[in-house]
This record gives sequence, structure tokens and C-alpha cells, in this order.
Amino acid sequence: MAGPIRYEIEHVSRYAYSQPANYSVMRLCLKPRAGARQRLLSFDVSTDPPAASSAETDAFGNTRHVLNLHQPHHGLAITARSLIEVLPPDPVPESLEAGAWPSIGARRNTFSDWDYTRPSPLTGPSPALEAFVRRLDIRPLDDPLASLRQLTDTLHRSFTYSPGSTSVISPIDHILETGHGVCQDYAHVMIAVARSWGIPTRYVSGYLHVTGADGEQAPETATHAWAECRLPGLGWIGFDPTNDTLADQRHVRLAVGRDYQDVPPTRGTFRGPAQSHLTVNVRIRPIVVTHG
Repeated sequence: MAGPIRYEIEHVSRYAYSQPANYSVMRLCLKPRAGARQRLLSFDVSTDPPAASSAETDAFGNTRHVLNLHQPHHGLAITARSLIEVLPPDPVPESLEAGAWPSIGARRNTFSDWDYTRPSPLTGPSPALEAFVRRLDIRPLDDPLASLRQLTDTLHRSFTYSPGSTSVISPIDHILETGHGVCQDYAHVMIAVARSWGIPTRYVSGYLHVTGADGEQAPETATHAWAECRLPGLGWIGFDPTNDTLADQRHVRLAVGRDYQDVPPTRGTFRGPAQSHLTVNVRIRPIVVTHG
């Protein structure tokens, strides 16, 4: 079996203001989660200009940092650096044991799965979703795992990955009607369909290490999103409809929630009449771990 892979990750968010901002408050969700075959070896976050920072844990178990900057500033640069070790995924069977659907149904009203079995702001039902499901005859099979594998493949084949075609607040109707979107749109549609089947499903923000022909990280693929479904006997399993694959060692989990609105990497406000512009740059460098 292949060994663990370590990733050095640098995530830089730069806010530029057309006029000086007098005060800024920012909430960050940039610290990768530990667990689930993922070890966080180190993490630090810094800002320019320096800002006061405090950490907290949200209702989904993610670590957030709250920044406060009490001085005039023309911009704000936030740099998060992580060292992550990702273990190989456990083998996933082709199907689950008999009785999987009743087992899933029995958990629908449990406290731990409540948020992940109900619609959320970006994954709710709509006429566009109903028409999409009907047109492609999307329906659950006898086995939940086989159903999710088929759904992953169907969404991958039905949509075209088009950077800039949607925004972070776009409803799923946009990709359903146009066929164009980005990873978070693919994930939102998968979440909406899987939850309609009663399967606990959550949104995952993170990173994906994909190299181009030159061997370097493809910049448009560094930040990523996919879905995780809780299945009997397996726990949370990641499904990536953008790439038609299960989550593997290329995927680094950052945070989980009901949909994107729960886990944006940065979100905040500033005081002043200025307009703001955000640019993001992510660098991922893999390190193969060897043991003597």
C-alpha cells in the first residue's frame, strides 16, 4: 500500500480597497481539519498589516479565526500556511450490506444527522432540480453506495466545468439550467439529490492537488469542494462529482458544513466608503514521506 503524502500549503487572500478602510473584522475558515486519515502537522496564519486574532470552534467542528484590525489600511493580506499529512484511503466496497437503506432511514431524525438531511440555503429543492432529475431519470438504486457512485458519474457527465460561470452565492438553478459551473456547484447539486434520498450529506471545502502538463499545480484546481455522505459501516465517504472520483490522497479537507455559506475561507466587513477587490493565490507542494 502507498504511504502517506505530506502537503505544504500556502493560501494567500489579498483584499485591496479603493480608499482607506478605517476598521475591519474578518472571520477565517482556513485551518485544515484533523482526523479522517488526515493529520495537521502545523498551521499558522498571519496578516499584513498585523491584526488581533482569536480562535473558536463552530457547530460543525471547524476551527475559525476572527481578525480585528483597528487602524486605517488600504488593503489586507491574509496568509495561511499548513503542513498536512494525508494517509491512503481505506478500500471502499462496490456495495453495502443488505438493509443499508432502512439503516439510513432510521438515522434521518437523529441530532447528529439533522443538518445534513435537510435542505440548506444553497441545496434546497426547486423546479429546476425536479426537471433535471426527471429528465435524466436520476433515482436511487437498490444499494445506497451504488446510487451515489452513479450520481457522481451522472453529474460529471452532465455539467461542464467553467471557471467564472457562477459566483459563491449562485443557486443550483444556474448550473442546472445552463450546464456550466464550478466545483461548489457540482457539490451542491449532489448534496441536494443525496439528501432528497435521505442520505446524510455535507459540503466539504478544501484543496485538490492536480498537476498540469508541466508538472506544476494547476492554479484553478487548487481550491476545491466536494460532498461527503455518511453510509452504514463506512462512515463519511467523499464523492467528487467534478472529477468523477471518490476523495483520495489528492484531496485535503479544510472544513465541512451544510453548504458553501457555512464555510467560506474568508468573510468579513470593513468600515468606510471604499470598494474592495479580492484576489486569492494557493500553492500546494507535495512531499512523499519515506520511512527507513
